[in-house]
Parts: sequence; C-alpha cells; structure tokens
Amino acid sequence: MKLSLGLVEFNSIAKGIEGADIMVKTAQVELIVARSICPGKYICLVGGEVSAVESSVAAGVNKGEQSVVDTFILPNVHPSLLEAFNNTSVVSGDPPGAVGVIETFSVASIILAADTAAKSSEVDVIDLRVGIGVGGKGIALFSGEISAVETAVKAGASVAAERGLLVQQVVIPVPDKALWNNLG
Repeated sequence: MKLSLGLVEFNSIAKGIEGADIMVKTAQVELIVARSICPGKYICLVGGEVSAVESSVAAGVNKGEQSVVDTFILPNVHPSLLEAFNNTSVVSGDPPGAVGVIETFSVASIILAADTAAKSSEVDVIDLRVGIGVGGKGIALFSGEISAVETAVKAGASVAAERGLLVQQVVIPVPDKALWNNLG
C-alpha cells in the first residue's frame, strides 16, 4: 500500500486544534503532525488510505471554515518527502553536482511542490522546512546532477506558482563545501 497524505493549514491555532481533533475522529488516519507553526498558524498532517485521508481533510476544512489557509490531498507521496520532513534524510559529506531550493508561502504548497519535484527527476530531497523558523513559509532543498535538479526545481516550482504561492526558486550548480555542510 502506498501512503496518502492530507494536510490542512489554519491561520488560527485554536481552530487548528479543533480541526485536527475532528480530522482524526472522522476517519481511520494516522496523525503525523499537529502543531503550531510561525507566524501563529497551525498544521494538521494525516496519512492513510486515500478515501480516509479525503474524508479527514474534508472534515478539517469544514470545521476550520474561514481559518483554512491551504490544504492538499496527496494520494501517492514520494517516500523521500517523509524522510526530509522528519529530518531523517541522509546527506553525504561531499557536495553533489547541484543544490536546488524552492520557497513557498505555505506549508501545503511546499509539500506538493517537493513531491512533484522528487517524482519528476532523480534527485534527493535533502530538507523540507515547514513553517517553523521560516516565517510560516515552506522550503525544500534538493541535491543531484545539475540537469536533474534543474528539472525537479522547475517542476516543483510550477506547482507552487499555479497556486499563487511561489516565493522563489534557485539552482546552485556547484555549491561551496562550507555552504553544503550547513544545509542539512
């Protein structure tokens, strides 16, 4: 079974907690993350079967009403996303051929962008920062061959841009070793 993910991002911590509660009560899903993020927002990320995730997210959106900032349902998540999200990505000591960065205005949009990027090209998702310490934004970092990173960043950034939530995209063809050592 492939893991499906669903996320609801709220602009109210109180409504987020209430929304998270109804999300896990509505369907048989695993609560992966429910927490406040910068600047005073709240996210609830659930996983499970597609239909359960769909029901859970719908309930969260319904309960959150006007407090919902962004949302997604991702039926077949790329496995490297959860590793990066949980800070368990393995990053080698030597700089790769390139580093790519996608920056978005929301947590939901960066997860969708990172998933698209990872599925579009042979890259490693080396970090996925969501909301905390980045002003509520989302940041995804990728490594690999230059052309692969360029393809991945372009594909992922287009998903965020279509949602009107892309801040910036960057590809560094040959990162300095000092920078590389401080990315993970």
